[in-house]
Amino acid sequence: MATSKVICAGFGGQGVMSMGQLLTYAGMMLEKEVSWLPSYGPEMRGGTAMCAVTVSDEPVGSPLITDDATAAIVMNAPSFEKYQSSVAPGGYMFINSSLIDAKGTRDDVKYYYIPANEIAAEVNNPKAANLVMLGAFLAIDPVVDTDTVLKAFLKVFGANKEKFIPANRAALEKGAETVKDIVK
Repeated sequence: MATSKVICAGFGGQGVMSMGQLLTYAGMMLEKEVSWLPSYGPEMRGGTAMCAVTVSDEPVGSPLITDDATAAIVMNAPSFEKYQSSVAPGGYMFINSSLIDAKGTRDDVKYYYIPANEIAAEVNNPKAANLVMLGAFLAIDPVVDTDTVLKAFLKVFGANKEKFIPANRAALEKGAETVKDIVK
C-alpha cells in the first residue's frame, strides 16, 4: 500500500492551494484514492494558507494530517516552524530556501532546501515557485508524474490556460533537477 500524506503551506498568494489541487487531481486521473483539505487564514492573499493532500492506493479514512505527514512542502518561515513537527519519522520537508533561512533540527526527517523563487525567475516564470517545489517533491516521492500534473493543470485552471503548460513544465522539471543528485 503506497500512501503519500502531504502538507502544503505558505502565505496566501504563493500557490499553496493550487499545488495541492494539482497533486490531488493528478492522483484522481491516475485512479488513486485522494483527499484535499484546504485551510485558510483570515485573508486569502497574504494570510496563512495550507492544505492537506493524501494520495493513496487504498481508501482514505480521513483528510486530516496532524503528525503523520510523509512530506511537508513549506513556502515561508511561519509554515516551516508550524509544520516541522507534523512530519512523521522518515518523512521529508521541502523548504523554500528563498524565504526560509532556518534549518531543520530533526534527525529523523530528510530536509531539502530549494531556492524556489530564484529558480522560478530563472525559468522566466516568477509566479511558479510552487511548481518548482512540487517538481522537487515529485522527484523524491513520485506519487504522480509530471505529465499527469500538467494534464491536471488544465482541469484545475481550464483549457484557456493551456498556453502556460510549457512554462509550468519548465518549473516542474527545474525543481526536480535541484534534487536529482539526492534521489536514490
